[in-house]
Amino acid sequence: MEVTEGQMRTLQAWVAARNTPQKVVLRSRIVLLAHEGLANHAIARRLDISRPTVILWRERFQAGGPPALTQEAPGRGRKPRLTEKKVGAIVEATLHTKPLNATHWSVRTMAKVQGLSHSSVHRIWEAHGLQPHRTRTFKLSKDKRFVEKLRDVVGLYLNPPEKALVLCVDEKCQIQALQRSQPGLPMKRGRCQTMTHDYKRHGTTALFAALNVLEGTVIGDCLPRHRHQELLTFLRRIDRETPTALELHLIMDNYSAHKHPRVKAWLGKHPRFHLHFTPTSCSWLNLVECWFAELTTKRLCRGDFHSVADLVAAIQDYLAQHNQQPTPFIWTASAEAILAKVARCESISRRCTSALLT
Repeated sequence: MEVTEGQMRTLQAWVAARNTPQKVVLRSRIVLLAHEGLANHAIARRLDISRPTVILWRERFQAGGPPALTQEAPGRGRKPRLTEKKVGAIVEATLHTKPLNATHWSVRTMAKVQGLSHSSVHRIWEAHGLQPHRTRTFKLSKDKRFVEKLRDVVGLYLNPPEKALVLCVDEKCQIQALQRSQPGLPMKRGRCQTMTHDYKRHGTTALFAALNVLEGTVIGDCLPRHRHQELLTFLRRIDRETPTALELHLIMDNYSAHKHPRVKAWLGKHPRFHLHFTPTSCSWLNLVECWFAELTTKRLCRGDFHSVADLVAAIQDYLAQHNQQPTPFIWTASAEAILAKVARCESISRRCTSALLT
């Protein structure tokens, strides 16, 4: 059998490699022995296979070269137990129906209805990217000035003005000082940390925070309430703790206290303050929310506070530690990319609403 030098190197490499499938190794040896001049019956005896098998793979090699030794003929191998029609019926039922006594399908309820094993349903869902047990929340803003406000805020993130500071300002209100009813057990090997589900309330505090977008530092203050009076107190603190030569651009939400007449009057007397309001239902546009999430996860969720004073001390300690090594949050999404995604969501929402009505 004629074998080129390049084909010879390929076959020898397959035979020597540890991770080559054994069926490919056997086929390669058939071709190599045939190249040495051995007859078909001699090759069959040496490799302990039948003579028709030797002839088959010699013909396959002559027709397609080394790649032909790695391919199976159509119709060979294990036949699928589930037909395409059955798979399509399961996908269709998952997407467009609900069980009688639940809001969504599980692998076991679907398997019971379709007469399959739950592992088969799981494989079909995984192959088609279906996860009926999961949901994600969303809300489309109905602000009439949505595009204008979006471009304004995103522009401050991506192209901040010169000789100015951009501060993301918001309040985290109703932070509860919760004391667990019993001491929890510490984490150890094979067991996570435990804490009781019940607790005693000792009061609340409101955290006012201003995140410096450039540096990642945070000006924070805990106050008993979150009215416009407390906001004015916090604005005065921002005025004291920032360089007087810089303009201040504050990104805030549409909370009524932010637009109170007394707040507007104070801002009129301090022209270096410029307020930029996010669209309604768009708290995700304010980067200080990311910092609030870290505070909640790292310091508050597992805390055990015997008084409001303990809670305030814990927040102030977290603030001090954060400001020693601040890490800024980097905004990367452009206004055009956000608007394109909102347009897709609106289109999907309209189609779903139309389908429900019909």
